[in-house]
Amino acid sequence: MTSPANPPEHAPHHVPPHGHGPDDGGRWFRRTLAVMAGIAVAVVIWQLQQLVLVLFASALVGLMLSDFAAFLKRWLRLPFALAIAAAVLIPVVALGLIFGLFGAVMVEQFILLADRFPAALARVEAWVRTLPVGSDLIAQLRGYAPKMEQVVGIVEATLANIGSAITGLIIVLVAALYLAAQPRLYVDGLIAMLPADARGRATETVAAVRAALTSWLKAQAFGMAFVAAATSAGLALVGLPSPLAIGLVAGVCEFVPYLGVVLVSVPTVILGFGQSMETGIFTIIALVVVQQLQGNVVTPLAQSSFGDMPPVLTIFSLIAAGTLLGPLGVVLAVPMTVVGMALLKVRLARLGRSSPLTGG
Repeated sequence: MTSPANPPEHAPHHVPPHGHGPDDGGRWFRRTLAVMAGIAVAVVIWQLQQLVLVLFASALVGLMLSDFAAFLKRWLRLPFALAIAAAVLIPVVALGLIFGLFGAVMVEQFILLADRFPAALARVEAWVRTLPVGSDLIAQLRGYAPKMEQVVGIVEATLANIGSAITGLIIVLVAALYLAAQPRLYVDGLIAMLPADARGRATETVAAVRAALTSWLKAQAFGMAFVAAATSAGLALVGLPSPLAIGLVAGVCEFVPYLGVVLVSVPTVILGFGQSMETGIFTIIALVVVQQLQGNVVTPLAQSSFGDMPPVLTIFSLIAAGTLLGPLGVVLAVPMTVVGMALLKVRLARLGRSSPLTGG
């Protein structure tokens, strides 16, 4: 039996084009599910934004207590249980002593500050009327003045918001105490829910976020202390009433950059002009000097020692948080931005790049 002269050749296998293999449909299906899951998570977070903000605030306060407890543990060589108890009790006892020793003086100063506002406003109005366009300006401003019904509504809404704020503050403090007492329990529990190959990266990310927040809190504490002391001293030299009360409020409000300055400066300047033209001018000078020292000396020193936060990014984070998240978002805008910058740095470090904002 002879073999054929031209044996049949095997038909060539069909090679599918690149990117269209038999498993391509499953890959695109999984990607679609991942995108839909991400969108669903984003929608849920947006609907529960107030809960997310309260959780973030609790974690932030818990970090403060935890760092303070760690400091006390190293400094006093205390067991952690005693250190966390001291971290809670020391601020409470300190505040009790302050209000016990100086409470009557501070209450008197705040009452005096409130009592002098009507007279101060009257003096400012009388001075404005001496200007060529003063009468027209006063008439236009009075046209924008709220009616009594609107004032009552604003007061009722404010009281309701104060009640909600107090309730939220209690929840934040209680949750922060639990988080500070057992931080590893909650962090390790969340990391354990991730896939095994992602736990190492998650641990590094959590450590980076914690370090960034700790550095920012140290810088903020430094700046708040300076603003409180310098404002009190400057207004005392000017001769303005209630310098200690205004200085303490200025220091607390410095936790929210820029916005806190406005909230303190406006009533303080009105009170200064209410006393005399010279006092008002010297009040403006004192506030400007404090803010210039804060912005050009204290803040750079704090940032070089603790952490950097670009001013423009701070401003836009406050605007965005106020627009999207309300008052609580404004208070937490900067620390949330610090967390975002830390996450960006970690991501860029893994990609081998540097941050376009800080160069780090």
